[in-house]
Amino acid sequence: MTRAEAVALAERMYAAASAGDVDAVDEIFTEDFHSHPMGTRGREHIRSAWQLILGRFPGMRITAEDVLVDGDRVAVRGAFRAGDQEGTLMEIFRVADGRIAELWGVSTLRLR
Repeated sequence: MTRAEAVALAERMYAAASAGDVDAVDEIFTEDFHSHPMGTRGREHIRSAWQLILGRFPGMRITAEDVLVDGDRVAVRGAFRAGDQEGTLMEIFRVADGRIAELWGVSTLRLR
């Protein structure tokens, strides 16, 4: 995977999550996607998580600040903003056939 492809995929994921575009989940994630932080498999869990997060943080925006690529692995430092709340995301994902197949991550959220 090239750096440009990795940046585009990360930006697409964050834009879809920020917009609540659950229809984009099928084009971003593999059918058997594994979220290690949530301990889940499958795309439906992503749809539910995005809806839950947007319900809690309306108007949220996630942006990719740094993207590093090593073969099929992509590491992203992202920024989370929702109103006066902000945080940092650190995610690593494995890409298969242009989609995210696995994701590991942690986040900090500073509530104000």
